[in-house]
Amino acid sequence: MGVRRDLRRAGRRADLAARGATEVVRDARGTVREAHTAPLAPPLTTGSIADLPFTNAAEAPDAVVLRRPHGEDWRPVTARDFAREVTATAKGLMAAGLEPGGRVVLMSRTRYEWTVLDFAIWAAGGCPVPVYATSSAEQVEWIVRDSGARLAVVETEENAATLAEGTAGHAHPPRVWRLDAPGHENALTQLAALGREIPDARVTERRAALGPDTVATLCYTSGTTGRPKGCVLTHANLHAEAAGTVELLHPVFKAVSGQTAATLLFLPLAHILGRTIQIACQLARIELGHFPSIRPEELRPALRRFRPTFLVGVPYLFEKIHDTGRATAEKIGRGASFDRAHRIAVRFAEAHLARFLGTGKGPGPGLYAAWALYDLLVYRRVRRELGGRLRYAISGGSPLDRELNLFFYTAGIVVYEGYGLTETTAAATVVPPLRPRPGTVGTPVPGTSVRIAEDGEVLVRGGIVFGAYWRDPEASAAALSEGWFATGDLGALDDEGYLTITGRKKDILVTQGGKNISPAVLEDRLRSRPPVGQCMVVGDNRRYVAALITLEPEAVAHWLAVRGLPADTPTADVLADPRMREYVQKAVDHANAAVSRAESIRRFTLVEGEFTEVNGLLTPSLKIRRHAVAAAYAKEIEALYES
Repeated sequence: MGVRRDLRRAGRRADLAARGATEVVRDARGTVREAHTAPLAPPLTTGSIADLPFTNAAEAPDAVVLRRPHGEDWRPVTARDFAREVTATAKGLMAAGLEPGGRVVLMSRTRYEWTVLDFAIWAAGGCPVPVYATSSAEQVEWIVRDSGARLAVVETEENAATLAEGTAGHAHPPRVWRLDAPGHENALTQLAALGREIPDARVTERRAALGPDTVATLCYTSGTTGRPKGCVLTHANLHAEAAGTVELLHPVFKAVSGQTAATLLFLPLAHILGRTIQIACQLARIELGHFPSIRPEELRPALRRFRPTFLVGVPYLFEKIHDTGRATAEKIGRGASFDRAHRIAVRFAEAHLARFLGTGKGPGPGLYAAWALYDLLVYRRVRRELGGRLRYAISGGSPLDRELNLFFYTAGIVVYEGYGLTETTAAATVVPPLRPRPGTVGTPVPGTSVRIAEDGEVLVRGGIVFGAYWRDPEASAAALSEGWFATGDLGALDDEGYLTITGRKKDILVTQGGKNISPAVLEDRLRSRPPVGQCMVVGDNRRYVAALITLEPEAVAHWLAVRGLPADTPTADVLADPRMREYVQKAVDHANAAVSRAESIRRFTLVEGEFTEVNGLLTPSLKIRRHAVAAAYAKEIEALYES
């Protein structure tokens, strides 16, 4: 009950409760069309993000700002030590020929060295160009050619080979260093040696030449509908995002918990959300650790060792933690008990939040008794799996199932949803810490406005909004109008300025009956229930809505084990088993509960394989490439509409 008690106590403090207050604007019909949250931090008027490590080293040299893996433990890195390593790496990049404004490709999973390199490139006056470690040679070729990068740091030999293959035809392929090279051949050691003769003052000069409007990074979009576009983000953009988020959240979390904030970053640093989190941690001197995988079976042991106080993740993580808990309970014959714990959690959280928000009486004695029982049996185990100190989490990337959000609330972990894009430097909205609203993606982050256009499209304006696409004036003009960025997403604002995302404009399906349907609502709810892995809803110009569904391999293995079936049962037999279809039908029913009958999934088919980055059916940020999936499963889609 600790986190909920903290929220109640903090809610009584006017200074905390009033942070991030949002104003709304209504149209003539009384519908909320615009919401604005005033800034909580002044804009960046001088200097740049590159200054952060050096400011920390000057003001708090012994403060622990990072922790890096050291065997089974985490070794502290002070502000002084981090600034020294950034300086040494920056000098090496300068010695290697990095000029002010020069682009440097970073192709690696999330790790400590990524953060060193990011700040070192900035300190040397350069511009990092992140590339997903899973990118193909074709994708790498385009990003290197379009950005004009002449230097690159990759993680593995495989990454180096992909880069070499992609740039083999370039007149000037980039010079490459490897992070996992053995001994003194690794990238940071080599760069430090290369720049040893350069005075530290040269780095200071390079930093001094940077300003708020200097281009800080080129972040390429996921490319769901074509070639990725390079978003030009300035130091002012990055600062606006990081400072606004820190001021909205950190003072509240610190005041209510009394904990020294620490987080384990496992999101890809090639994604803008991961980048802004590391900047926010430097800005607020929050202890930051890194982990290279989001796979729950790999991540959970690291969480138990690191013991973060808050996390920033995606719905997939919370879904799999919940699914693993149920699978564990089912193995020992307590699956029904876990299901009861889930139902109790939803009821308890709804009642508790109603009292906190002043709209209800709160849980009664019977519900409190049920909570106490299942806290002993289920909820505390969830907390332990996440390290034992976790009290807050931020979820983004796609909507988090409302029931799942409520489950974690009852387990003592408040999950705040946010929404944003690369073009908005990550979060454009986030649920305020003392005004939780499960099922929404929150109110505009400080200093940001959100508007709903006449066709329902979400528009965003503020210091977080990018200025242009790299070398693409036509796309820039189409996306930006009078400072408003057209997101391509559809949504609605409620009376208090909370945004709900209802779909993607380009993904809207129109059935033969003329019904407009957003597949995102159905797909997000489908993926939140086992054994669904990935899925795609279809129905454009068809009689009804249907779905392609893949199965999560771990869920299938568990399903087979519980029924005493051989682990090597052919996939075709699993897909054809009526019991599996009945299991999947429960997930379909859950998805359909959110829509009208005309919008519901009437038929579905289970397909072999998975949607992955490797086979080109998912983007690196795990978004479905709808045209690619439709082409790959054209026969299966047609079969859904036969007879």
